[in-house]
Amino acid sequence: MNAKIVVLAGDGIGPEVTDEARKILNVVAQKFGHTFTFDDQLMGGRAIDERGTSLPDETVAACKSADAVLLGAVGGPKWDKPDAEDRPERGLLGIRKALNLFANLRPVKLNQHLISASTIKEEVLAGVDMLVIRELTGGAYFGPRKEAGADGDEAFDTMLYTTPEIERVVRLAADAAMGRKKKLTSVDKANVLASSRLWRRVTVKVLADYPELEVEHVLVDAMAMHLIRRPAAYDVIVAENLFGDILTDEASMLAGSMGMLPSASLGDVMNQHNLPLGLYEPIHGSAPDIAGQGIANPLATILSVALLLRHSLGLEKEAAAIEAAVDSVLNEGVRTRDIASTGVEVVGTQIMGDLVAEKLLN
Repeated sequence: MNAKIVVLAGDGIGPEVTDEARKILNVVAQKFGHTFTFDDQLMGGRAIDERGTSLPDETVAACKSADAVLLGAVGGPKWDKPDAEDRPERGLLGIRKALNLFANLRPVKLNQHLISASTIKEEVLAGVDMLVIRELTGGAYFGPRKEAGADGDEAFDTMLYTTPEIERVVRLAADAAMGRKKKLTSVDKANVLASSRLWRRVTVKVLADYPELEVEHVLVDAMAMHLIRRPAAYDVIVAENLFGDILTDEASMLAGSMGMLPSASLGDVMNQHNLPLGLYEPIHGSAPDIAGQGIANPLATILSVALLLRHSLGLEKEAAAIEAAVDSVLNEGVRTRDIASTGVEVVGTQIMGDLVAEKLLN
């Protein structure tokens, strides 16, 4: 297979972890006989510095013509100014909108050898294997907003949703649940918010087409509690943008570190292989406090590459091989600093990438 992959390394540790992910893609190409062409483009803080905008037009054009997009991370204190006209995160929202990426898939599966990396009791974590699907293009992040008042001391953000926006992400979640344990949990705040009442009405209507599914509607505050109290009870969870953002960060602690969790953002734009043109990234941020030190955990980005191969290129065998290689390295007791515990070998970013590549080749 020939495929073009745009790499948006971004800021902070972004370039470090995407270098390791690219290393793994090159090994996949070598082992399985594929040709992957990489196109490096700017987005985020570095793009503001070099192009004067967080999302240059040439970056958008390159992404639209690619088969998939690999993103590191964006942001940092350098660009975090209250009166700034542009911020790195604006580029992230912009590329999601430009590519019509409406669903963010975040699998949370705990490697048994990492149970000690989590602060949650082992018996609570046993059997955790869930997929959280977050709606990406609606809600408070995209609704009307304003900072007002005579002294700028008032502000509002609008959690706006339409029926089609809810329908498409719920249907995607339902299809995913049908391929797993046929169990779907929809999260809302229908007891308070009008947008959540619409969410629930539309969800109920869509799921009438899936009579085989076991469906549960859970209020977001209760869901935040249940994720810590009984996480293994859940399989596929679907939520609106803001709720999904918060809950997936919470769920990352089940795996012990944000450095372990990948994500895939998918939409309805197809690539040359007639598969979704997706954006793949670790769920962690740019971590400017450790940037340049060579200690960042690259595994979330490497596992994001597995999702890229699975969803945008249809290469299931190759995706599974990456996941098996990561598991093999962890099973041998090798860790980066964020998931380290007593009696393990602690390595840096590049060595962890090398070890996964070695397992993949063997």
